[in-house]
Amino acid sequence: MSAWQVHALKYAQRNSRTRADSFIFDDNHDAPHAMDYFIWVLRRGKEVILVDTGYDTDEATSRDRPILRDPRDALAGVGLKAEDITQLIVTHLHYDHAGGLHLFPNATIHLQEAEMAYATGPCMCHDTLKMPFTADHVCEAVKRVYQGRCVFYDGDGEVAEGVTVHCLGGHSRGLQAVRVRTEAGWLCLASDASHYYENMFENKPFPIVVDLENMLDGFVRLHKLASDRSLIIPGHDPLVTTLFPREGPDYCWRLDRGPDGKFTL
Repeated sequence: MSAWQVHALKYAQRNSRTRADSFIFDDNHDAPHAMDYFIWVLRRGKEVILVDTGYDTDEATSRDRPILRDPRDALAGVGLKAEDITQLIVTHLHYDHAGGLHLFPNATIHLQEAEMAYATGPCMCHDTLKMPFTADHVCEAVKRVYQGRCVFYDGDGEVAEGVTVHCLGGHSRGLQAVRVRTEAGWLCLASDASHYYENMFENKPFPIVVDLENMLDGFVRLHKLASDRSLIIPGHDPLVTTLFPREGPDYCWRLDRGPDGKFTL
Protein backbone atom coordinates (compact mmCIF):
# COMPACT_ATOMS: atom_id res chain seq x y z
CA MET A 1 0.00 0.00 0.00
CA SER A 2 1.08 3.59 -0.57
CA ALA A 3 2.42 5.80 2.19
CA TRP A 4 0.46 8.39 4.15
CA GLN A 5 0.98 12.14 4.05
CA VAL A 6 1.06 13.87 7.43
CA HIS A 7 0.49 17.58 8.06
CA ALA A 8 0.75 19.50 11.33
CA LEU A 9 -1.64 22.45 11.60
CA LYS A 10 -0.91 25.02 14.29
CA TYR A 11 -3.98 26.62 15.83
CA ALA A 12 -2.66 28.25 19.04
CA GLN A 13 0.43 29.20 21.02
CA ARG A 14 1.35 30.22 24.57
CA ASN A 15 4.48 32.28 24.96
CA SER A 16 4.05 33.25 28.63
CA ARG A 17 5.22 29.88 30.00
CA THR A 18 8.51 29.06 31.75
CA ARG A 19 10.62 25.90 31.82
CA ALA A 20 9.09 25.04 35.19
CA ASP A 21 5.83 24.49 33.29
CA SER A 22 7.52 21.94 31.00
CA PHE A 23 10.00 19.94 33.09
CA ILE A 24 9.88 18.48 36.59
CA PHE A 25 13.69 18.54 36.91
CA ASP A 26 15.27 21.66 35.46
CA ASP A 27 17.93 24.00 36.84
CA ASN A 28 16.81 26.94 34.73
CA HIS A 29 13.20 26.81 35.89
CA ASP A 30 12.30 30.49 35.38
CA ALA A 31 13.52 30.80 31.75
CA PRO A 32 10.83 31.39 29.10
CA HIS A 33 9.56 28.28 27.35
CA ALA A 34 6.91 28.69 24.65
CA MET A 35 4.33 26.08 23.63
CA ASP A 36 2.64 25.52 20.27
CA TYR A 37 -0.66 23.70 19.75
CA PHE A 38 -1.33 21.45 16.75
CA ILE A 39 -3.82 19.15 15.15
CA TRP A 40 -2.57 16.60 12.61
CA VAL A 41 -4.04 15.40 9.31
CA LEU A 42 -3.23 11.99 7.81
CA ARG A 43 -4.03 11.56 4.13
CA ARG A 44 -3.66 8.80 1.56
CA GLY A 45 -5.60 9.31 -1.64
CA LYS A 46 -9.22 9.75 -0.59
CA GLU A 47 -8.58 8.46 2.92
CA VAL A 48 -8.43 11.14 5.63
CA ILE A 49 -7.85 10.71 9.37
CA LEU A 50 -7.73 13.65 11.77
CA VAL A 51 -5.63 13.30 14.91
CA ASP A 52 -7.05 15.45 17.74
CA THR A 53 -9.33 18.45 17.48
CA GLY A 54 -7.77 21.36 19.35
CA TYR A 55 -10.19 23.61 21.21
CA ASP A 56 -12.62 26.33 20.16
CA THR A 57 -13.12 30.01 21.02
CA ASP A 58 -15.45 29.26 23.95
CA GLU A 59 -12.81 27.09 25.62
CA ALA A 60 -10.17 29.69 24.77
CA THR A 61 -12.22 32.32 26.61
CA SER A 62 -13.03 30.17 29.65
CA ARG A 63 -9.36 29.21 30.15
CA ASP A 64 -7.95 32.58 29.01
CA ARG A 65 -5.83 30.78 26.42
CA PRO A 66 -6.55 32.47 23.09
CA ILE A 67 -6.37 30.57 19.82
CA LEU A 68 -4.93 31.86 16.56
CA ARG A 69 -7.59 30.18 14.45
CA ASP A 70 -10.55 27.87 14.82
CA PRO A 71 -9.44 24.26 14.18
CA ARG A 72 -12.11 24.01 11.47
CA ASP A 73 -10.55 26.96 9.67
CA ALA A 74 -7.11 25.40 10.00
CA LEU A 75 -8.30 22.42 7.96
CA ALA A 76 -8.77 24.71 4.96
CA GLY A 77 -4.98 24.82 4.71
CA VAL A 78 -5.05 21.24 3.42
CA GLY A 79 -8.26 21.62 1.44
CA LEU A 80 -10.63 20.07 3.96
CA LYS A 81 -13.80 21.04 5.84
CA ALA A 82 -14.93 19.83 9.24
CA GLU A 83 -17.73 17.87 7.59
CA ASP A 84 -15.16 15.87 5.60
CA ILE A 85 -13.76 14.29 8.75
CA THR A 86 -15.27 10.84 9.36
CA GLN A 87 -12.35 9.22 11.22
CA LEU A 88 -10.86 10.97 14.24
CA ILE A 89 -8.13 9.63 16.52
CA VAL A 90 -8.33 11.24 19.97
CA THR A 91 -4.96 10.83 21.64
CA HIS A 92 -6.49 11.76 25.01
CA LEU A 93 -9.40 13.77 26.36
CA HIS A 94 -7.59 16.86 27.68
CA TYR A 95 -9.20 20.13 26.60
CA ASP A 96 -6.55 21.03 24.01
CA HIS A 97 -6.80 17.67 22.24
CA ALA A 98 -10.53 16.89 22.51
CA GLY A 99 -11.98 20.36 23.03
CA GLY A 100 -13.30 20.47 19.48
CA LEU A 101 -15.07 17.12 19.26
CA HIS A 102 -18.37 18.87 18.68
CA LEU A 103 -16.86 20.70 15.68
CA PHE A 104 -16.63 17.42 13.75
CA PRO A 105 -20.18 16.01 13.80
CA ASN A 106 -19.58 13.28 11.20
CA ALA A 107 -16.57 11.71 12.88
CA THR A 108 -16.23 8.31 14.47
CA ILE A 109 -13.69 8.66 17.26
CA HIS A 110 -10.88 6.24 18.09
CA LEU A 111 -10.03 6.21 21.79
CA GLN A 112 -8.33 4.05 24.40
CA GLU A 113 -10.63 2.28 26.88
CA ALA A 114 -8.34 3.44 29.68
CA GLU A 115 -8.81 7.09 28.75
CA MET A 116 -12.60 6.95 28.91
CA ALA A 117 -12.43 5.13 32.25
CA TYR A 118 -9.98 7.70 33.59
CA ALA A 119 -11.91 10.76 32.41
CA THR A 120 -15.19 9.49 33.86
CA GLY A 121 -13.90 7.75 36.99
CA PRO A 122 -12.91 8.55 40.57
CA CYS A 123 -9.63 10.24 39.59
CA MET A 124 -11.75 13.19 38.45
CA CYS A 125 -12.63 13.82 42.11
CA HIS A 126 -9.14 15.32 42.45
CA ASP A 127 -8.91 18.90 41.20
CA THR A 128 -5.28 18.53 40.12
CA LEU A 129 -6.05 15.55 37.87
CA LYS A 130 -9.33 17.07 36.67
CA MET A 131 -7.77 20.40 35.68
CA PRO A 132 -6.84 19.54 32.03
CA PHE A 133 -10.30 18.08 31.33
CA THR A 134 -13.56 19.89 30.56
CA ALA A 135 -16.76 18.00 31.36
CA ASP A 136 -18.56 19.00 28.15
CA HIS A 137 -15.75 17.53 26.03
CA VAL A 138 -15.87 14.24 27.93
CA CYS A 139 -19.65 14.18 27.62
CA GLU A 140 -19.33 14.65 23.87
CA ALA A 141 -17.10 11.58 23.74
CA VAL A 142 -19.68 9.65 25.76
CA LYS A 143 -22.38 10.72 23.29
CA ARG A 144 -20.33 9.24 20.45
CA VAL A 145 -20.33 5.92 22.32
CA TYR A 146 -24.12 5.94 22.54
CA GLN A 147 -24.36 6.96 18.88
CA GLY A 148 -22.30 3.94 17.89
CA ARG A 149 -19.46 6.16 16.69
CA CYS A 150 -16.62 5.31 19.06
CA VAL A 151 -14.03 2.60 18.48
CA PHE A 152 -12.20 1.56 21.64
CA TYR A 153 -8.69 0.14 21.89
CA ASP A 154 -7.03 -1.74 24.73
CA GLY A 155 -3.34 -1.02 24.14
CA ASP A 156 -2.14 -1.41 20.55
CA GLY A 157 -4.56 -1.33 17.63
CA GLU A 158 -4.87 -0.67 13.91
CA VAL A 159 -7.06 2.24 12.80
CA ALA A 160 -6.31 1.79 9.10
CA GLU A 161 -3.68 0.01 7.03
CA GLY A 162 -0.45 1.81 7.92
CA VAL A 163 -1.94 3.68 10.92
CA THR A 164 -1.75 2.21 14.42
CA VAL A 165 -2.34 3.49 17.95
CA HIS A 166 -0.36 2.59 21.07
CA CYS A 167 -1.37 3.30 24.68
CA LEU A 168 1.53 4.86 26.59
CA GLY A 169 -0.26 6.63 29.44
CA GLY A 170 1.80 8.80 31.78
CA HIS A 171 0.45 12.27 31.11
CA SER A 172 -3.11 10.90 31.04
CA ARG A 173 -4.13 7.34 31.87
CA GLY A 174 -5.12 6.35 28.34
CA LEU A 175 -2.92 8.63 26.25
CA GLN A 176 -2.12 7.02 22.90
CA ALA A 177 0.59 7.76 20.34
CA VAL A 178 -0.12 7.34 16.63
CA ARG A 179 2.24 5.44 14.32
CA VAL A 180 2.00 6.21 10.60
CA ARG A 181 3.77 4.62 7.64
CA THR A 182 5.24 7.38 5.47
CA GLU A 183 7.72 7.57 2.61
CA ALA A 184 10.41 8.49 5.17
CA GLY A 185 9.60 5.44 7.32
CA TRP A 186 7.44 4.88 10.38
CA LEU A 187 6.55 8.29 11.85
CA CYS A 188 5.24 8.54 15.41
CA LEU A 189 2.94 11.35 16.50
CA ALA A 190 3.79 11.36 20.19
CA SER A 191 1.10 13.84 21.14
CA ASP A 192 1.53 14.47 24.87
CA ALA A 193 3.53 11.31 25.49
CA SER A 194 6.27 13.89 24.95
CA HIS A 195 5.30 17.54 24.76
CA TYR A 196 8.81 18.58 23.70
CA TYR A 197 11.83 16.90 22.13
CA GLU A 198 13.64 17.60 25.39
CA ASN A 199 11.16 15.53 27.42
CA MET A 200 11.90 12.30 25.57
CA PHE A 201 15.47 12.95 24.43
CA GLU A 202 16.69 14.11 27.86
CA ASN A 203 14.37 11.88 29.90
CA LYS A 204 12.81 14.91 31.63
CA PRO A 205 9.17 14.35 32.69
CA PHE A 206 6.41 16.88 32.04
CA PRO A 207 4.80 18.18 35.28
CA ILE A 208 1.21 17.18 34.45
CA VAL A 209 1.41 13.44 35.05
CA VAL A 210 -0.81 10.71 36.47
CA ASP A 211 1.81 7.92 36.31
CA LEU A 212 5.48 8.91 36.21
CA GLU A 213 6.72 5.39 35.50
CA ASN A 214 4.42 5.11 32.48
CA MET A 215 5.62 8.48 31.22
CA LEU A 216 9.28 7.45 31.43
CA ASP A 217 8.58 4.06 29.86
CA GLY A 218 6.67 5.92 27.15
CA PHE A 219 9.77 7.92 26.23
CA VAL A 220 11.55 4.63 25.57
CA ARG A 221 8.70 3.19 23.54
CA LEU A 222 8.45 6.25 21.29
CA HIS A 223 11.94 5.47 20.01
CA LYS A 224 10.85 1.92 19.21
CA LEU A 225 7.72 3.01 17.36
CA ALA A 226 9.51 5.34 14.93
CA SER A 227 11.99 4.29 12.24
CA ASP A 228 14.29 7.11 13.34
CA ARG A 229 14.33 9.60 16.22
CA SER A 230 13.84 12.41 13.68
CA LEU A 231 10.42 10.91 12.91
CA ILE A 232 9.12 11.21 16.50
CA ILE A 233 6.89 14.30 16.56
CA PRO A 234 6.33 15.87 20.01
CA GLY A 235 2.93 17.28 20.77
CA HIS A 236 3.71 20.93 21.48
CA ASP A 237 7.30 21.80 20.54
CA PRO A 238 7.79 25.00 18.49
CA LEU A 239 10.94 23.36 17.07
CA VAL A 240 8.67 21.31 14.79
CA THR A 241 7.95 24.50 12.86
CA THR A 242 11.65 25.08 12.18
CA LEU A 243 12.74 21.48 11.56
CA PHE A 244 10.05 20.52 9.04
CA PRO A 245 9.15 22.18 5.73
CA ARG A 246 6.18 24.50 5.60
CA GLU A 247 3.62 23.61 2.97
CA GLY A 248 0.73 25.87 2.06
CA PRO A 249 -0.33 28.55 4.57
CA ASP A 250 1.97 29.80 7.32
CA TYR A 251 0.41 27.49 9.93
CA CYS A 252 0.89 24.21 8.03
CA TRP A 253 3.94 21.89 8.04
CA ARG A 254 4.61 18.68 6.07
CA LEU A 255 5.96 15.90 8.29
CA ASP A 256 5.91 12.69 6.26
CA ARG A 257 9.07 13.40 4.23
CA GLY A 258 11.14 13.94 7.35
CA PRO A 259 12.82 17.12 8.62
CA ASP A 260 14.67 19.60 6.44
CA GLY A 261 18.45 19.09 6.40
CA LYS A 262 20.36 17.24 9.11
CA PHE A 263 18.50 16.42 12.33
CA THR A 264 20.90 17.20 15.16
CA LEU A 265 18.72 17.13 18.27
